[in-house]
Amino acid sequence: MAKKIFEYLFVLCAFILPVAFPGCRTKPAAEPAETPQAVLPPEGFRHDSLRVVRENVREGETFSALMTRLGMDHESAFLLSQACDSVFDVRKMRAGNGIDAYYDGDGTVPKYVVYEHDKIHRTVFRTADSLAVWKYSRPVETTLEYSDVTIHSSLWNDMAAAGAPPFLIVSLSEIYAWSVDFFALQEGDRFKSLYKKSSCEGEVISIDTIYYAEFISGDTMVPAIMFDQGDGGNIYWKQDGESLRKAFLKAPLKFTRISSGFSYRRKHPVSGKVKPHTAVDYAAPTGTPVMTIGDGTVLSAGWTNGGGKTVKIRHNSSYTTSYMHLSRYANGIREGARVHQGDVIGYVGSTGVATGPHLDFRVWKDGTPVNPLKLESPSADPLRPENLPALDSTFRVYKHIIDSLTTHQNYVQE
Repeated sequence: MAKKIFEYLFVLCAFILPVAFPGCRTKPAAEPAETPQAVLPPEGFRHDSLRVVRENVREGETFSALMTRLGMDHESAFLLSQACDSVFDVRKMRAGNGIDAYYDGDGTVPKYVVYEHDKIHRTVFRTADSLAVWKYSRPVETTLEYSDVTIHSSLWNDMAAAGAPPFLIVSLSEIYAWSVDFFALQEGDRFKSLYKKSSCEGEVISIDTIYYAEFISGDTMVPAIMFDQGDGGNIYWKQDGESLRKAFLKAPLKFTRISSGFSYRRKHPVSGKVKPHTAVDYAAPTGTPVMTIGDGTVLSAGWTNGGGKTVKIRHNSSYTTSYMHLSRYANGIREGARVHQGDVIGYVGSTGVATGPHLDFRVWKDGTPVNPLKLESPSADPLRPENLPALDSTFRVYKHIIDSLTTHQNYVQE
């Protein structure tokens, strides 16, 4: 039984995956090296016998100052900066970026210095003998990955416990932001996904693409099929061509908890009086970004009694939202400003009457308060009819793959 499953998956990966996931094709083998230089490490110098000292660029530190701090004399450091020329703009060296200085034995003058632009890109400076500068990139491996996580406590905790990279958690939350209330996940809810992961020497650099995902809750399954119809708009759809993108986001901020719900009889935590609370309070650390749930125009951005710093937005002729107790407003947020769904409009705080940092979020429909957690948001434009057959074919391929992988995983676990 196991042999048949492995043989089936091998055929699946060899013939179906390269078609469905063109970014994951097997790369051709490199041509054999013919020159002595080709056997050098990627950095372009041998460092096995060298002593390495790890440093960071300091705030306000110039290139020459950095090199002299590492052991070069002033004249050599200046000549090296001139040698950089078009290879490296020394003025763009960033404070906090890593530096590896390589020394010979107990020497105090480095032979090589490697500057880290980011997790992949490096610039190498030969600081002894003849001065030279060159760039190199650490090798990046791209793989197709499968994740299947059942919720027991929270999306973040359970996916992290299953070994899913944080990038995947964020990406799934963005794809399903309009369809899934991440503050109301239940035990037993399940996320499956097929995605492309980029790693550099064992470290996950990014989740480049989620090709297909499923959110399963009870008897309901919500697929997210990646299909780009080339108009620069939404690329994730349900099987029938309905867009996963909605007019309104499910929540105005990420990964927090609800501290108080919508009610017409709530005991106020400060005054102690029983009064309506036609809002949802999201407890979150001060400074957490707050997003507008939909496109609209800022009606006001200012101080309100009890609500402190507040932003109020009109989305259309029916819907208006407000965001209260902010610590500060985002740049450009003022009366009359146009905002787009997902734009940061302010940051969580505790201004006004509040017992701690949280967001008081309110929605009105035609002037009447609406429970934000029960807000029914219309979908964005559906897939164009002429693309429905291609979407269906794409869905069938992805569904076949993910069901096969799920069956295989269940078999291994048993």
